[in-house]
Amino acid sequence: MMGDLTKDDFEKSLRVRKIKNGTVIDHISSGNALNVLKIVGITGKGGMVISVAMNVPSGKSDDLKDVVKIENKELAPEEINRIALISPNATINIIRDYEVIQKFRVVLEEKIEGVIKCMNPNCITNGHEPVKSLFKIEQTTPISLRCFYCERTIQYNDIVKQF
Repeated sequence: MMGDLTKDDFEKSLRVRKIKNGTVIDHISSGNALNVLKIVGITGKGGMVISVAMNVPSGKSDDLKDVVKIENKELAPEEINRIALISPNATINIIRDYEVIQKFRVVLEEKIEGVIKCMNPNCITNGHEPVKSLFKIEQTTPISLRCFYCERTIQYNDIVKQF
């Protein structure tokens, strides 16, 4: 009965094997693992081995979290910045030869440039002008961004839909 595991039982069990090389995205907001994969452009069709654990005990608290393991891929900085948009407390672990060689928390920048599009079709960033989108953070929980140019607000669901 997997759903009835206590926190102690979970800590004693190994749900997903260790990876030799790649990236582990930990402390993803519960229920958002598939959105994280989507936002970094991983579809599962490229032959990559991907492990997803959803709604598992955190270990640090009674909260639940999601975990994504991507074998043989280290995320690029722009991919990591995208993760911060939908799971600002996520941590990134870079694994080489079964060891964590680097661990850090994603950072939600004050300004988001060129990562997502403005939802306003009349915004200058959606025209024929060579202008990158630029958003400022209005609110972090839940995420809300405001376009620097047209002042249109974009919410979490609109962000996820773009990827």
